Amino acid sequence: MKKDIIIGMLVGLIANSIGLLAAATLLGNGDDFTNVIKAAANEGFLGKLISLGAVLNLIAFFIFIKKRQDYRARGVLLITVFIAVFTFIFKLY
Repeated sequence: MKKDIIIGMLVGLIANSIGLLAAATLLGNGDDFTNVIKAAANEGFLGKLISLGAVLNLIAFFIFIKKRQDYRARGVLLITVFIAVFTFIFKLY
C-alpha cells in the first residue's frame, strides 16, 4: 500500500516536471528552459506555469483509476494537492 502511494507520488512529480518543461518550451518562444523560468518568476506568472504543468497529473490519475490502481492514483492526487498549495503560497509572496 505505501509502496503504491510512493510510486504514484513519483509518477505525479515526473508528470508535473514533464508538463512544466512542455509548457515552458511551448510558451518560451524558443528561449532556454532556465531563462523561461527566470522570466516567469520575474514577471509573476511562475505559479501559473507550474499549474499548467500539473495538467499531465490528470492523465496519470485517470490511467491509474482505469487500471484499478487506487493507491497509485491517491499518490498522484496527493502530489497534485501539494503543488496546488505550493502555487497558492507562492502567489501570496
